[in-house]
Amino acid sequence: MNFSRPGAIDLSALKQPAQRSAAPAAAAGGGSYVIDIDETTFQTAALEASMSYVVVLGLWSSRSPQSGAFNDSLATVINSYGGQIVLARIDVDANAQIAQALQVQGVPYVAGLVKGQPVPLFQGTVDETEMRRYFDELVRLAAENGLTGRAQPSGATADTAETEEPDDPRFAAAEEAFMASDFDTAVAEYEKLRVQYPADVEVAERLARVKWLSRIRGADLQAARAAAADSPDDVDAQLLVADLDVSGGHVEDAFDRLIALVRVTAGDERERVRERLLELFTVVGIADPAVMTARRALASALF
Repeated sequence: MNFSRPGAIDLSALKQPAQRSAAPAAAAGGGSYVIDIDETTFQTAALEASMSYVVVLGLWSSRSPQSGAFNDSLATVINSYGGQIVLARIDVDANAQIAQALQVQGVPYVAGLVKGQPVPLFQGTVDETEMRRYFDELVRLAAENGLTGRAQPSGATADTAETEEPDDPRFAAAEEAFMASDFDTAVAEYEKLRVQYPADVEVAERLARVKWLSRIRGADLQAARAAAADSPDDVDAQLLVADLDVSGGHVEDAFDRLIALVRVTAGDERERVRERLLELFTVVGIADPAVMTARRALASALF
């Protein structure tokens, strides 16, 4: 499993969040790391939350006899991780658009989200031992990609909340703005941190991802592709399609598009394209093989 690259799943078409939060699911023992989400809360409660901690998507259907018991087992295992993972449950009968975006062929279906990047885990039921094997690997690889945050439990007592590991206070203002979908403020706050901590990789990654998410938010993929096809010399149109291609998992297509653009532009426009490529390299993950290949191609295009 490779979490450095977005999966081949286009999340950009999902509805923007309504001004409400997802309702917590009940769990034994008070605090829970299980929520029920829908198409209106997907972006904030799942996609954006996965920038701070690991989110697992559990898709189920009331028409599936095995879904109920499996949901209970899944919640039990997730809660045992103490906030390293949050389970976001999705009823596919009421949220067909999410199921379509994830290319779900059957339920139960479980996928991870790490820094906004989806990856399929398993379809069908598995026992708790097998679940833990998947989730242990998910947490380990998320940590390798700099994602080590813990979520606060729903319905926790004050004593429980006090034991939670505090978030890095440097990111508080940016994260508050980000979770409120105020991308301009979030970008500005991360830009301040980049000036203060120019060598901090996590700051650079967070800034690149927030800027990328702000650009693709609400964008229409088909309209963007049509505009880029109609105006091949329109740099803005080509940049947007590249952003959306990364969102949909078409990483090589995005890189090839921009490297081709580097070859035919000059001056400030060429520099804009080069900077966008470097930013997308950060979003995808510098260790990704596609990034390493694209870096060599970019060097060839530039020199």
